[in-house]
Parts: sequence; structure tokens; C-alpha cells
Amino acid sequence: MFRQRTLKNLVKTTGVGLHSGRRVELTLRPAAPDTGIVFHRVDLPEVVDIPAQAAMVRDTRMASVLGEGVGRVSTVEHLMSALAGLGIDNLHIDLTAEEVPIMDGSAATFIYLLRSAGLEEQNAPKKFLRVLKTIEVSEGEGAQAKWARLEPHDGFALAFSIDFSHPAINSTANFAEIDFATQSYVKEIARARTFGFVNEVETLRSMGLARGGSLDNAIVMDEYRVLNTDGLRYDDEFVKHKILDAVGDLYLIGNPLVARYVACKSGHALNNQLALSLLAQKDAWEIVTYGSQAEAPAAYQQEWKLA
Repeated sequence: MFRQRTLKNLVKTTGVGLHSGRRVELTLRPAAPDTGIVFHRVDLPEVVDIPAQAAMVRDTRMASVLGEGVGRVSTVEHLMSALAGLGIDNLHIDLTAEEVPIMDGSAATFIYLLRSAGLEEQNAPKKFLRVLKTIEVSEGEGAQAKWARLEPHDGFALAFSIDFSHPAINSTANFAEIDFATQSYVKEIARARTFGFVNEVETLRSMGLARGGSLDNAIVMDEYRVLNTDGLRYDDEFVKHKILDAVGDLYLIGNPLVARYVACKSGHALNNQLALSLLAQKDAWEIVTYGSQAEAPAAYQQEWKLA
């Protein structure tokens, strides 16, 4: 059978939260089959367990934020994206503050951490969610419209369009399409960093956001250009980061998807609406397993090597 997977060993790191600016220790621990991904706020008087599920999303301003009672975990999307990219089904994630560390602003550091811990197959079938009919959500009208949809597809592919009306972004591709049957998450998506604008910093910080942002963990732009001296990692890094975010947001559905995601100017809020809309329509999806990895769609055969 195509098996679930977790980590072989515990692994730790420390960093700062992009929005909170607070130092945080992150510990990734193996979990039993069918546990799913679970965050634990270990710094609170009583540990709060927060399952990584779309229904647990409490805020989507500039990040996906999960919450349960008094516990919150912010900016989960990059780590969730890395977990999806490596096919990790079960994991305990301990945090000593309210935000996952931003690291370098991409999923690459998390990929490194997960691979260094080693991946281990488990004696339980991996459960995929296969989309059976198209689900779409939207916001606004005309040129201002934003939308996202999931449609049936024998694999996992994503297509994304952006429109920021900024010289540095407009000089790069504003559309990208990734099909994991032929393209690598680790090579093509994982290193794409989050981005922001200098002229928005004060406004964001007054809202309690972007307090930990810097040139070390984001692409930063003034009115005309990218300020990072090392430039861009991909010619289309901006739109690829939006794909990275979408992969993470969609993994909050709770299973790897057999579907195609297509979006225009979507963000965390629409991605969460899409996930919830899909889960609410029971005839729009089914859970499937495969007798072996070779029987699964090609998107799930490319690079899921055990480390």
C-alpha cells in the first residue's frame, strides 16, 4: 500500500515570528498513524493542542492563523507547504510562542529540517482527497475580482495569476503553472520567499503585523525596485510564492489533494473559503487510497524520497 509517513527523529530550531517579531523555538516530533498535523502551544500554562485543519482558521490577514480556545498559532502556511511537499501526514509541532518562525521567508529551511530528521513510512494507508466536481469561490467584480477554484484532475497541479501594479513585480512573470507530475516542489517552489513593500511597513506594524520582517526573511521593495542585494531566486519568485502559500493553505484540508487548483489574486482568506466550501459539499470529493505508490498519480511519485 501507499503508506502514511512521519519523521524518524525529533528536530528543533529557533527563529523569530514574521508578524510578532518574537523569538520562538520550534520542535517537530514524530506522530502515530492517522494523527494528522497537530500544533501544540507548549508555552501556555496548560498546553493547547491545535489540529492543522481548515475549520480551525481564525484569521487570514497576511497569514493563516489557527486557534483553539486561548491558543493561537500564526503563519502556519510555509511549514504546512513543506509538509505537503514532502508528503508528511502525521506530525506534532511544539511552539514556545504564537507564531511559526519565518526562517528565510520560504519553505526551504523547513524542507532541510524535515529531511535532516529523516522520513519514515508507517503501517497505514495514505488517504488522499480526490475532487470530483469543480468548487469555486470569489470576491469582488470586474477587474478587481479575485477567485480560486479546485477542479477534478488526476494528480496535483496549481496555476496562479497575480496583479500588484508594481514595477519590480510587473517585470517578472505574473502567471505560473506547476504540475507536480513533471515538476519538483523542492526545486521549483520551496525557495520562493514572501514579499512586502516598505511603504506598508508602518501601517502593518500598527496592526501588529510585520514586526519581525527584514531583508533576511522577505523580498522587500520600495516604490520601484527590489531592495535585497541578492535579487530574486527565481525569475517568477513572486507568483511562485503565492503557489507555495496555496499548497500550505490547501494542506489544511487534512489530506493530499488529487485535484487542480486555479486562482487569480487569491490569498489566505479565499484559500480558506475554498477549502471549507469543498469540505462542506460531500458530493464534491471522496477519500481514496492506493495499493502502492506506483499506482498513485504521477504527481505523488516524483520526489518523495525517504531521508
